[in-house]
Amino acid sequence: MATLDNHEFLLEMRGISKEFPGVKALDEVNLKVRPYSIHALMGENGAGKSTLLKCLFGIYEKNKGDIFFLGEKVNFQSSKQALEAGISMVHQELNQVLQRTVMDNIWLGRYPTKGLFIDQQKMYQDTKEIFSELDIDIDPQVKVATLSVSQMQMLEIAKAFSYNAKIVIMDEPTSSLTEKEVNHLFTIIQKLKNKGCGIVYISHKMDEIFSICDEITILRDGRWVDTQKLADLNMDQIIAKMVGRELTQRFPDKTNIPKETILSVKNLTALNQPSIQNISFDLRKGEILGIAGLVGSKRTDIVETIFGIRERCQGQIVLNDNVVLNRNVHEAIRNRFALVTEERRTTGIYSNLDITFNALVANVDNYTKWGGLLSYSQMSSDTQWVIDSMRVKTPSHKTKIGSLSGGNQQKVIIGRWLLTKPEILMLDEPTRGIDVGAKFEIYQLILDLANRDKGIIIISSEMPELLGITDRILVMSNGRAAGIVDTKTTTQHEILSLASRYL
Repeated sequence: MATLDNHEFLLEMRGISKEFPGVKALDEVNLKVRPYSIHALMGENGAGKSTLLKCLFGIYEKNKGDIFFLGEKVNFQSSKQALEAGISMVHQELNQVLQRTVMDNIWLGRYPTKGLFIDQQKMYQDTKEIFSELDIDIDPQVKVATLSVSQMQMLEIAKAFSYNAKIVIMDEPTSSLTEKEVNHLFTIIQKLKNKGCGIVYISHKMDEIFSICDEITILRDGRWVDTQKLADLNMDQIIAKMVGRELTQRFPDKTNIPKETILSVKNLTALNQPSIQNISFDLRKGEILGIAGLVGSKRTDIVETIFGIRERCQGQIVLNDNVVLNRNVHEAIRNRFALVTEERRTTGIYSNLDITFNALVANVDNYTKWGGLLSYSQMSSDTQWVIDSMRVKTPSHKTKIGSLSGGNQQKVIIGRWLLTKPEILMLDEPTRGIDVGAKFEIYQLILDLANRDKGIIIISSEMPELLGITDRILVMSNGRAAGIVDTKTTTQHEILSLASRYL
């Protein structure tokens, strides 16, 4: 194939269409990526971004359109073919062999050999050279299971680099990273760009898009909307193109009025340390309580301990003046607690099962009739309620949830827990990886629940989200409560100061 500099575009996808039974997922979509550039690919959840890339990688067979790579027409039949040609992808949900070493994961399936044996020394040296070039400080011989999420992201980028990739696709790469880790990632992305790579950058974080991207392609409802230089657009224009209308506000108007206390948590301490210690707070009916803190502050441990996932060694949980034990998840559900977990793919969905199963799994006892038979009519009715009320984009009840966009998966999960009629709804990073339009819908849903006197707890790494939707914010620092602030009067500076109190 020709060299990078011989072409205006490294990758051209022209008029790509893809149909599934009952739905046209892509309709004449275009994507053109230049060398030495970072190209944003944006659109609401369900806009067709993932489907387009699956057509590129041969995971889906396109119904119409042409793909050109380095000036030649291609039609990859598998991800392996695309990788070997020089197109790589760093997925949002990392899929690595945790019990193998870092260098094993990079060279898996293409180990260097010496005779009949793997050449461990060459594999180690080759890995070190790649890490050195990308300024990655990871021991090639440690197990992947010992790495942080950000190090796993760096490992995936190094793997793409090892294929001598000309196109690197990054899907929400910063969703689990701290600000410092994001800056390091951006430095590596810039190195790839300077070597002539074309980076396709998928993110819902506008500040990131404007910070590092050169051009943007916007999709909406499976159709190509626009491709422009970022310098010619502002945030409001991008949002309007994504959602097809002007979005005049990021958050719904606050209409909830907190009332009497519904939940009291007193001196909550998890059994296995390090974790939370002596956490106390009250939650009122109709209140939205945020939990803020730096990565590692044990925010998630609070809701997991309340929900019975983690065992507590001391502390008391009082719901409506009654002490509840919540010794396990089933007991917590019976006591009208619900938890939308942070890691949607690993702890939220059964990706190979259909929407009906995923929507009803937490409420299955309600569908059992006399004699142990299931009420399929009620199951169908409740599944349709989840799809309609959450505005889930899906061809049918029987669609596998793993084939839906991340935002639509999240809507199904929230609908699942609403079917249990919870008094306390806890949401851990509920809008991670979700587009701006779907975020507004979820915020409105949360506000509606608060207006129905539910108690809401939200954990979020996005400061604007906490300041835009909550009534008060509990700030965590190294497993301890550093303070509770009133959202109306607090500032980002005060929250960050409290978050650093016990470090």
